[in-house]
Amino acid sequence: MSGSAAGERTGRPPARVVVVDDQTVVREGIVMLLGLLPGIEVVGSGGDGEEAVALVAELAPDVVLMDLRMPRCDGAEATRRIREQYPATQVVVLTTYADDESLFPALKAGARGYLTKDAGGDEIVRAVEDVLSGDAGLAPKIQRRLLERLSQAENAAPGPKEPPDGITAREAEVLVLIADGLSNQEIAKSLHVSTATVKTHINNLFAKAGLKDRAQAVRYAYQHGLARPPGTSIP
Repeated sequence: MSGSAAGERTGRPPARVVVVDDQTVVREGIVMLLGLLPGIEVVGSGGDGEEAVALVAELAPDVVLMDLRMPRCDGAEATRRIREQYPATQVVVLTTYADDESLFPALKAGARGYLTKDAGGDEIVRAVEDVLSGDAGLAPKIQRRLLERLSQAENAAPGPKEPPDGITAREAEVLVLIADGLSNQEIAKSLHVSTATVKTHINNLFAKAGLKDRAQAVRYAYQHGLARPPGTSIP
């Protein structure tokens, strides 16, 4: 499809896009790919979040395709600054990572789209069109992850606003999964993190709460309302 054909389909001129990625080869590859896609005009590219903000100030693009893990200023912080200072520019994350530690900070910072770098050209075009239309441009796997997270939040037993004993929200999430009977490997798969990361969270929460084993952890979760024993109905 030609750029003019895309314009007829969307009813607007090609989207002016800036590409930001700290790896030169990857960045140049993305720019080359975008140059072949309908409805997109690449107007600039940069290597980190600082350059991203400067390019938006200079070029006022419609959309920034933003990597996340970059030097000087990462993608989430750059997204926050762009959305605060230049709200007419939308941000679509294009990254290798789809784990919670990457996904949710980026969306919270104001990104309206989130794609992984294995996305095809059609997915990128669709995400750009979606965010310019006011919709969310999320890859199907990302949509599923968000729905899973929302479902977990809705089904979780009500607990204190902040977990006790200085336990972080992520450590509390691990604790709930321990109470559900999941192994470290199953917890890692559920949270999309490594087993080593799960072990670190468990060591931290055991130290903070003075726990010696998983049985104590389960009892602790029940006592503090972070989880409910099996068969307990929610009022």
